Amino acid sequence: MELADLWDSFTEALGGYGTAIRIIGLVVAGIVGSLILRVVISRVVNQVVRGVKRAHKVDDTQELTSSPLSAMRSVQRTRTLGSVLNNTATWVIVTVVAILTLTELGFSVTALVASAGILGAALGFGAQSIIKDVLNGMFMVFEDQLGVGDVVDLGIAEGVVERVGIRITEIRDVSGTLWFVRNGEILRVGNKTQDWSRVILDLPVPYNSNIDEIQNLLLESAKEFASRSDWRRKIMEEPEVWGVQSLSAEAVTLRLVVKVRAGEQWAAERALYRTLKDALDKRQVDIPALNRMVVDSYDTSRSHSRRPTDGNAPRSDDQPDNGDA
Repeated sequence: MELADLWDSFTEALGGYGTAIRIIGLVVAGIVGSLILRVVISRVVNQVVRGVKRAHKVDDTQELTSSPLSAMRSVQRTRTLGSVLNNTATWVIVTVVAILTLTELGFSVTALVASAGILGAALGFGAQSIIKDVLNGMFMVFEDQLGVGDVVDLGIAEGVVERVGIRITEIRDVSGTLWFVRNGEILRVGNKTQDWSRVILDLPVPYNSNIDEIQNLLLESAKEFASRSDWRRKIMEEPEVWGVQSLSAEAVTLRLVVKVRAGEQWAAERALYRTLKDALDKRQVDIPALNRMVVDSYDTSRSHSRRPTDGNAPRSDDQPDNGDA
């Protein structure tokens, strides 16, 4: 009570400036509290990230792709939760400071809340989209549907997640465009970098080829690729040839699949295509041109277009002549 009495005496000595000083003190306290919370959250996030990197003996988060998948997800999830907690803490502090400021100004907070309830009911239909954005964003984070650094397909945007906020998720696509997607508008999330991924290669080979020999060649080349030092830790299972995927007039399409760590499927696909190309060149196996049917159809249509019209078309022997009719 002595401290409270000292504070009251101090404010009374200030006279009419006491309310203004208290309000300024509340604002300053709110700013300081927000900064302290941000620093604490940032330190916790950095400690988790450093602990994961130290445990797996890497210097960069990107190198965790060669480490267990749970480590990478732990880093991404921690950073995402840190971003959401920062935003949540800021909004909570702003709300508390606003209520205390209104109390200092002499407003009845209870009556104000009751009045705000009536006004909120009237504005509920307009604010429901914001509430939907906030709730959907929180569920996406807590359910680990996506995280910072994930490559996702949200239907309305596809790319790398750069930031997950309470209301907005920022997606950077392959061309560099930054998409701001409202969380409430996200109806589905396709996460391409969670747990594991699969490389699927459909290779057309000549129709008259020995399918068994070609399959063995593809499988041997893929296994040799998987045994390389730079890919050994990124490939999770032995490559497989699933067999004939489709047939056409020009080629037989074979399917080769490789299970890799999350996020490695695009680089693995490009490198594996190069390996298979070199192997097929050594065996002198040519990939057939799959557009032959289209070209033939186009040539055929042109030949039909050059046919004489009915007026100049020659008549067959059994066609009666107009003069003989």
